[in-house]
Amino acid sequence: MKTFNIPRPDMAIREALVDKINNLTKPKGSLGMLEALALQIGLVQQTLSPALHHPQNIIFAADHGIVEEGVSLSPKEVTWQQISNFLHGGAGVNFLCRQHGFTLKIVDAGVDYDLPYEKGIINMKVRRGTRNYLHEAAMSREEMELCIERGAEVVRRCHEEGSNVLSFGEMGIGNTSASSLWMTCFTGIPLEQCVGAGSGLNTEGIRHKYQVLQQALQHYAGDYSPCDVIRYFGGLEMVMAVGAMLQAAELKMLILVDGFIMTSCMLAASKLYPAVLDYAIFGHCGDESGHKLLLDAMGATPLLHLGLRLGEGTGAICAYPIVDSAVRMINEMDNFAHASITKYF
Repeated sequence: MKTFNIPRPDMAIREALVDKINNLTKPKGSLGMLEALALQIGLVQQTLSPALHHPQNIIFAADHGIVEEGVSLSPKEVTWQQISNFLHGGAGVNFLCRQHGFTLKIVDAGVDYDLPYEKGIINMKVRRGTRNYLHEAAMSREEMELCIERGAEVVRRCHEEGSNVLSFGEMGIGNTSASSLWMTCFTGIPLEQCVGAGSGLNTEGIRHKYQVLQQALQHYAGDYSPCDVIRYFGGLEMVMAVGAMLQAAELKMLILVDGFIMTSCMLAASKLYPAVLDYAIFGHCGDESGHKLLLDAMGATPLLHLGLRLGEGTGAICAYPIVDSAVRMINEMDNFAHASITKYF
């Protein structure tokens, strides 16, 4: 499988960053999360004057074989139909990309449909949807490795285009089910606490979804290693996002993490390369029931709590102005010495 070189950021610059942040014209710590973000971004970029360039949101799309078991309120065809909506600019992620200056990339990781690639969709299709993991592994080892490689390739393109900050989104009916299984396998949190409504299941629907996933977990005879769990239960779009996150970290790019599914992908990525978390900014805590538990298990502090559960990268993009504010703070605020203000802390 493709390997990545993801070191922890060099801490040698940390003292200088903290000193700069503390000497801005404000009481120490008074800008709270903005100060923590500025420190993190300065460490990632290894500079006292960090910058954000050409933000892009990458949506990975694919279908899931487990949908055959009725685990989702939405039918399978919504995956490709929503991609059409992305292309026409009518989805939630579209207005947010326009508002915050993000370029949108749509990647076919494994949609069970013949998509119009001539309209700008990036064709990285590995297969037409995963197998049904109630009965067999969602994908082979080779297919998983191909997803990792292709996700990384998309990120390299963004880097070559001048991007140093990326958000990731997904489109794949059934992918909250895969995320719930990754979550329980990697954190030990009981499956029942990991399973939620997805795109809108009622109480009975959630109960059925849990029963199906519980059976799938009982049928699993693997070794619970990260690679085996990832390939057995994962979605093609999710594994591609894992590869993308790892490549972004290797390239020292900032990773804006979206909702429950992308947080599950970051969890999986961290099981392969723990240092990837140093490059991650968690955009929000969403309304999917397992998301807060997952963030807590990872020790992650989300920037927003807006009750979002759309996916597509929407929560990550919503959080971007806060990240921008942190960078503006460290670059644009004056310091006590230059402004001739007596330190008041």
